[in-house]
Amino acid sequence: MELLRLWALLFDQDKAAPEERWINHAAEWFTRMVDDDSSARFPVIEVDGAIVATAIGTLELGVPNPHCLRGRTVRLMNVITLAEHRGHGYGTRLVFDVLNWARSIHADRVDLSATPQGQRLYERLGFTMTSAPRMKFML
Repeated sequence: MELLRLWALLFDQDKAAPEERWINHAAEWFTRMVDDDSSARFPVIEVDGAIVATAIGTLELGVPNPHCLRGRTVRLMNVITLAEHRGHGYGTRLVFDVLNWARSIHADRVDLSATPQGQRLYERLGFTMTSAPRMKFML
């Protein structure tokens, strides 16, 4: 699956490493979610029949609150363009695709975690920094 190959590039991994347990879980996830338009969005850019850029949008359901009236947040993640295809506006097109999808499913907002390289793109498109730091607990 081409989406999985691009996803693995984000982690400096190659799909040819089948011993990586996460790859099997990711393959199952992509297979289950790729046709679920109400929960996930996978826009792609193709050049000469090959996927050269993609992004992922997933719907997260939470408790409605003053910052998220319906409790519907889209998480935009893993906007990636292969190095040799950068500079053509593909990232912008992918972000707009996910934003339009988020509107179509009545999400309240779109959240993302930006790398320093991507931050300028997102700010140009109207994203703003928040004061809430992200934390995690690994199970």
